[in-house]
Amino acid sequence: MPRFRSTASPLLGLLAALCPAAAAPAGAEERACSTLTALARPDLRILRAEPVPEGTLPAENPGRAALTGAARANAAMPAHCVVEGAINPRTGAGGQSFAIGFELRLPANWNGRLLFQGGGGMDGVLNEAVGAIPVSGATAPHALNRGYAVVSTDSGHRGRDPSDASFALDQQARLDYGYAAIGEVSREARAVLSARYGRGPDRVYYMGCSNGGRTAMMAAQRFPTAFDGIVAGNPGFRLSRAAIAQAWDVTAFSRAAPRDAAGKPILAAALSEGDLRLLADAVLRRCDAADGLADGSIDAMAACRFDPASLRCPGAAKEESCLSAPQVEALEQVFTGARDGAGRALYTGWPWDAGIAAPGWRAWKLGTSRTAAPNARNATLTPASLGLYFMTPPVSSLDLQSVDFDRIAQQTAQTAAINDATGTMLSSFASHGGRLLVYHGNSDPVFSADDLRAYWQELARENGGPDALAVWARLFMVPGMAHCGGGPALDDFDPLAAIEAWVEEGRAPDRLVAKGVAFPGRSRPLCPFPLEARYSGSGDAQNADSFACRAPPER
Repeated sequence: MPRFRSTASPLLGLLAALCPAAAAPAGAEERACSTLTALARPDLRILRAEPVPEGTLPAENPGRAALTGAARANAAMPAHCVVEGAINPRTGAGGQSFAIGFELRLPANWNGRLLFQGGGGMDGVLNEAVGAIPVSGATAPHALNRGYAVVSTDSGHRGRDPSDASFALDQQARLDYGYAAIGEVSREARAVLSARYGRGPDRVYYMGCSNGGRTAMMAAQRFPTAFDGIVAGNPGFRLSRAAIAQAWDVTAFSRAAPRDAAGKPILAAALSEGDLRLLADAVLRRCDAADGLADGSIDAMAACRFDPASLRCPGAAKEESCLSAPQVEALEQVFTGARDGAGRALYTGWPWDAGIAAPGWRAWKLGTSRTAAPNARNATLTPASLGLYFMTPPVSSLDLQSVDFDRIAQQTAQTAAINDATGTMLSSFASHGGRLLVYHGNSDPVFSADDLRAYWQELARENGGPDALAVWARLFMVPGMAHCGGGPALDDFDPLAAIEAWVEEGRAPDRLVAKGVAFPGRSRPLCPFPLEARYSGSGDAQNADSFACRAPPER
């Protein structure tokens, strides 16, 4: 049942009578869709309400995939109505126009469910609301194709792309991006559903990855009675500190990078492709077989210990078979995690995993530019996000090399308070039957898997222990997976089907069976943390049935 009080006009009752839930002939469907424009109010603009014929393909959106890893939504859509609206239009700081934009797709054959689709990066764009599984390798059908109504939002501002942080000069825009847009869009989406189908949704879900994973966790923490099931993928739940870590990593690797003729570091050359492959192979030799099978995947993540100093060249000269002293030092600084001058942690460290040699890891940490103009996402996205959004007062044109790591925690504290999904009191969410499924790639170069594991342990401690927490919340770590997919990983799985079965049938996910193009013909169980997949010692080593989810050995 809906848990928001609708603010829509009395026209809802009339429209509901005109727009029954059952599939209607094409002409009636078009009329039913177009009448939704009558829902407009001074604080709600309906910009379009149009029927979309069956077989229409969604538009390509590589910008979204770059930041969220979301599978491309290339499956033909069913017949549906698309509604685009703008909530609370206003003029903000500096005369800039703001509104919370949303897109809602209403299938002709509705299954009674609503999915809130998370975004990515700094949002600011209105992605097509099709409910693609937010893992790059996913082959499962999109939510719209399963009969879900799906809504997406720009989180309260429009930018040139999801890296544009200029909105953050406005106080309300910061709040809308941080969390407030979730409640506003949820309320209006329910009202439109009631108008179109004559009833509200039976179940409401939220699913997203990256920043969409953060907002998914924020949905459980700030709107605990509004959602029945939440899927949070690779969540940037402590995004303010992750942004600090991005600046830290850029400066650390820049110190190890060769210089151009002007003395500027060439970031991408700090570690060559050969260096990363050397590093990944050494990690695999150290950790791969700990799960009972050497297969190119580190499933026994808790047992993996690696020291990059083991690869240091014996002499001053750099060789292909070893790493230079500056390279080792940079790796130690990065994988230990950002610190202030007194050695206090600003962000957690990073796990060693085979994905360090994958393109997705390089794309964020180092990039591929052969010049001193870096194209690593840490270097190109962080100056705006850290300077304009996370820092108070905002700093335009932030130079990452000038970040004062002794002051940066205090400079980002105000935004952290409204942005970071670090809450552990979720009693209302759990008591109304809410279910939370989180997944994360162990080789994510953007948000540390170690940080999420530490949070999960804290969540368990403050909610009755691991067994009590597992009743309503479970975390699945994906070996080798980079940011929302990719890497030497099995990144084809279906968390939406799992959360739906958990919420509606009471079938808690004891494992998620995954496959992927990185290992053709292979399937493996993804296990609820802290359990890890272990080979049983017999049976087909390519088959998930030959593996059991077991607790890691005591350390």
